[in-house]
Amino acid sequence: MQRIISIVSAIFIFTSSFSQPSGTPGDNLQRPKLVVGIVVDQMRWDYLYRYFDRYSPTGGFKRLLNQGFSCENTMINYGPTVTAPGHTSIYTGTVPSIHGIAGNTWWDDKEQRDIYCTEDKTVQTVGSTDEAGLMSPKNLLASTIGDELRLATNFKGKVIGLAIKDRGGILPAGHTANAAYWYDSKTGNWITSTYYMADLPQWVKDLNAKKLVDKYYDQGWNTMYPINTYSQSTADDKPYENKGIGAGFPYDLKRFIGKNYSVISTTPQGNTFTLDMAKAALEGESLGTDAITDLLAVSLSSTDYIGHGYGPNSVEQEDDFLRLDKDLGEFLTYLDTKIGQGQYTVFLSADHGVAHVPGFMLENKLPAGSFETSKILEQINQQLKDKYGKNDIITTITNYQVVLNKKLISDSKLDKKEISKMIIDFLSKQEGVADVVELETLASSTLNSKIKEMLINGYYPLRGGDIQIILQPGWIDGFGNAGTTHGVWNPYDAHIPLVWYGWGIKSGKTNRETYITDIAPTLAALLRIQMPNGSIGKVISEVMK
Repeated sequence: MQRIISIVSAIFIFTSSFSQPSGTPGDNLQRPKLVVGIVVDQMRWDYLYRYFDRYSPTGGFKRLLNQGFSCENTMINYGPTVTAPGHTSIYTGTVPSIHGIAGNTWWDDKEQRDIYCTEDKTVQTVGSTDEAGLMSPKNLLASTIGDELRLATNFKGKVIGLAIKDRGGILPAGHTANAAYWYDSKTGNWITSTYYMADLPQWVKDLNAKKLVDKYYDQGWNTMYPINTYSQSTADDKPYENKGIGAGFPYDLKRFIGKNYSVISTTPQGNTFTLDMAKAALEGESLGTDAITDLLAVSLSSTDYIGHGYGPNSVEQEDDFLRLDKDLGEFLTYLDTKIGQGQYTVFLSADHGVAHVPGFMLENKLPAGSFETSKILEQINQQLKDKYGKNDIITTITNYQVVLNKKLISDSKLDKKEISKMIIDFLSKQEGVADVVELETLASSTLNSKIKEMLINGYYPLRGGDIQIILQPGWIDGFGNAGTTHGVWNPYDAHIPLVWYGWGIKSGKTNRETYITDIAPTLAALLRIQMPNGSIGKVISEVMK
């Protein structure tokens, strides 16, 4: 009888282990004290490994990769691959055709002007006297993971977003955030708007009073290591690099003290300054100090400014990432001390990548070029005027889309189809153009299916154009002879890092294709809360214990 009881008990234990799946909550629901989202603006996926041998063993990138989980093949699944849609898609789990943030700016036919993604003229600036604070998330049409966390905790969990760029702080934080902060380049201060509060908290005022930007200017910017050791870069001070703050290392920043507070954005110290603000927010708002999960959304903008000016193969960008590695390592150690090792969850990703500078590509016998949008617009409008006798039949070209002046065309009783065909014929003959299609017939076009899907995902009709331009690989939108940009479907713009670390995260990696829209639903599953209300992404189950 004793043997029978033992066998029955063993069977019960065996079957119970299958009916109680891994990750099922016990008597008390377990969540991390804090979630920290880190978006590195304009970080190509290959930066994880391009500089890997030079990253410090105590730095951030090796710690995240060696102890966390890396989704090695994470792609952006829409166009345009630019800052505002990128940050929004990470935190909403959806694409511009649903969340409505169709670009950094877009043309609005109703208002007959360009709309900036976070503009809001119904609010006032808090922390400054200029108009840099006339911002809010009102143009965002979907909820974010921060909004869902607020709802799930009955608004007890705190959500804060911050970045040098207003859009990098506001859009990730969402509609119900306790606060979003961004940088005022006229005053050197962190500011917000009356959408969030009537006055800055004392901890923000205290940080502003330190005038940290002037202290960083006093340090200047030289390479961390001897410049001849920067073997992953081309020679310093190439003619196809911008000369905004000087002509190569070392950069003297002392001349900007007390005079020009915008320059900090184009130096690695801009990232350091942002992480200073993140630490101040953690302490000032007591984030991660109780049993209710908080969320801090941090965007590091300086990598984007540096990347635009100098490109991926520059000494400036290599030094930028070596310094960022050091800053991230110190920030993770700070979180260990303040929140507790294993008590917080971090993800690191990017809003987009970037193309190599065309001058660098051509120098190395690779196809590339610059599509001079403003010149093309002037030429085609002149041809349209010659035929139809009307000025500005094309209103603008934005987000690689031609916007027709539909009111003018309608009022003048012109043939829109005929005009579109003329534009498509003209653009198709331009150097660097791979294809041109009407957006209203995009779904039935003969475009490559992958590109077609991305463009459909990025098209929100009320905030979109009429004709889509697809450039050849390596071609960028109108930067003249220096610098580079991003915004297209190609892997250099669309392949981004995604690394998870900390509470609830396994160690490892996957090479299966995942998407920027998978981040928010994965966080929702980890936290056991509802995913954002427009989410189309899927849970990356491999990352979770």
